[in-house]
Amino acid sequence: MSDVRTVTEADFEDWHRALNTGFLRPPVFTPEQIEARRRQFVPGRLLGAFDDGRCVATFRSFAQELTAVGGAPVAADAISNVTVSPTHRRRGLLSRMMGQDLAAAKERGDVVATLIAAEYPIYGRYGFGPATWTTQWTVEVTRAGLDPRWSGPADGGRIDLVDGEDVRKLGPELYERFRRAQPGAVSRDELWWQVHTGAVRFHDTWTEPFYAVYRAAGGEVEGLVTYRSDETWNGKQPEQTADVQKLVATTPAAERALWHYLCSIDWITKVKTGYRGPDDLLPHLLPDPRAARVTEQADWLWVRILDVVRALEARTYEGAGSLVLEVVDGAGLAGGRFRLEAGAGGASCTPAGGASPDLTLDVGELASVWLGGESLLRLAALGRVREQREGAARKADALFRSPGRPWCPDIF
Repeated sequence: MSDVRTVTEADFEDWHRALNTGFLRPPVFTPEQIEARRRQFVPGRLLGAFDDGRCVATFRSFAQELTAVGGAPVAADAISNVTVSPTHRRRGLLSRMMGQDLAAAKERGDVVATLIAAEYPIYGRYGFGPATWTTQWTVEVTRAGLDPRWSGPADGGRIDLVDGEDVRKLGPELYERFRRAQPGAVSRDELWWQVHTGAVRFHDTWTEPFYAVYRAAGGEVEGLVTYRSDETWNGKQPEQTADVQKLVATTPAAERALWHYLCSIDWITKVKTGYRGPDDLLPHLLPDPRAARVTEQADWLWVRILDVVRALEARTYEGAGSLVLEVVDGAGLAGGRFRLEAGAGGASCTPAGGASPDLTLDVGELASVWLGGESLLRLAALGRVREQREGAARKADALFRSPGRPWCPDIF
């Protein structure tokens, strides 16, 4: 039987080889890549399964903050780098690593766990539910109807090209303002900014992107976009595509200006938006919204609630009401019966004892509605939430709805 344990410094290269194997990348690496990856090493937060001294499964978690509805940050156990080598599938290795990590997160006092699921069927059995969704558009610039003579914002703001060093200085403060207002957004540490500007490189290839910022009339940076371009020509006609990696903005004016900028670059005939929120403004910023064609829509951030009381008290609610929720958790980490009292002044959540429940739902379904990205009425219709009191699903749905869709702009 394989040994599941925390990874030591001495294990790290073998762990990294197993990580590459699991993701079907070449199982080799340079000394520079290993040194860069060591920046992620936190004692006790890397797990591995070992068979005859060889690492055959990997698992990493790290500290994160997740923005709840209303803007409050909650402590999250962010999970990443999950692999099992093809020789050791179906032996319970992921279940053992996940159980060990979630138990430690619960002991630390984390409110939730988070991950980006590579495959949909895996994580529901561990109590995770899809909590945010993402949409990608491809914009046909020539059909968008934008003014081809546009040379910059008309609101007194401006677009400036900057470099990676500038982004490492300007980006963190801008992003902090953005994520405080965006349910589903997660924190970025210093290493994130170094990796995404090429200062630290995990892989052997790096293509320097373009960076552009929007500055309001007063000079404050309110938006940032990172993008690359291909070199496609059709004979003597340019047909290049701007491929957006990241775009964040703290005001609609900044968002409008950055998208217009991307669509006005000479030679660019298409803009690929990257991963955006499902209710993104983009299509309707164009005179012809049909020029933005949806090319992908899928689940994105998955959440696992570890502390029901703190999770429900952390967020705000659109109305006032009282509900008794029966939360089912097969792992025994967060189940129970809870009374939620919500109002304009905040919410309280307490154990409900012997009170009759209004709704019964799995902890994963609670995670899906917690950020306001899923409808309790919809889940009830699908048979995934059981209504114990007539009308409870509609009442709960109105309570849990949020003003906008949650969105996580990052993969981790």
